[in-house]
Amino acid sequence: MNEITFEKALQELESIIKDLESGSIPLEEAINKYTDAMNLVKICQEKLDKATKQVNKIVNENNELEDFEVAERQENHDEVSE
Repeated sequence: MNEITFEKALQELESIIKDLESGSIPLEEAINKYTDAMNLVKICQEKLDKATKQVNKIVNENNELEDFEVAERQENHDEVSE
């Protein structure tokens, strides 16, 4: 289940939640589905964390990846001369 895509994991998680909310499944099955759901949550969280780290990287002038930091805009910013 570790090679599952984020979208597929989320779809399966939504299906499990729907089943659990229905209240019509036996206790043992509900426990198994809950365990599966928690594993899917973990997978989704890991994939989101990885994606966040990738998005927070930019390529600098030397074509090297570096952490992206938002610089505050200066009020007296010099305009680019033409």
